[in-house]
Amino acid sequence: MEPPSAPGHRGHVPWHRLLLAVSLLTFWNLPTTAKITVESVTFNAVEGRNILLLVHNATENVLSYHWYRGDTAEENQLIASHAVDFQLTIRGPAHSGREIIYPNGSLLFQNVTLRDSGNYTLMVTKNDRQKEIVTGQLRVFYDSATGLSSGAVAGIVTGALAGVALI
Repeated sequence: MEPPSAPGHRGHVPWHRLLLAVSLLTFWNLPTTAKITVESVTFNAVEGRNILLLVHNATENVLSYHWYRGDTAEENQLIASHAVDFQLTIRGPAHSGREIIYPNGSLLFQNVTLRDSGNYTLMVTKNDRQKEIVTGQLRVFYDSATGLSSGAVAGIVTGALAGVALI
């Protein structure tokens, strides 16, 4: 019989306190500041519906939000700006009358069209005058069934099923 490779009793390991301290410090570290992101709620939307470009990770020290059509923050492509402290929204030259900017920076598109597809740029100005720019994408698709009545759709489905049954 061979001797055991470890002591038979539970010995006190001297480095266990160091390991505990490192573990606690790892969990107690403050998270790094998260980057602002934009998510399209209803990523692939059908024409005629509403789509929201939802802003995530915006901090409390936001001075204003500015939404632009396209990949860059050009003044002639400004859709709308919202000043947080004053709760003031200003429409820009690219505003179509169907966009609503919310106090949290999110942008709602009402009754979207195929022409609304594309990139949208959000510029967030913080209280320290630092700017953070992020781009989100909106994808709108044409739904060929939207022009049909429910009876017409039911007729097409019934006809297709009858055709499959005959084959």
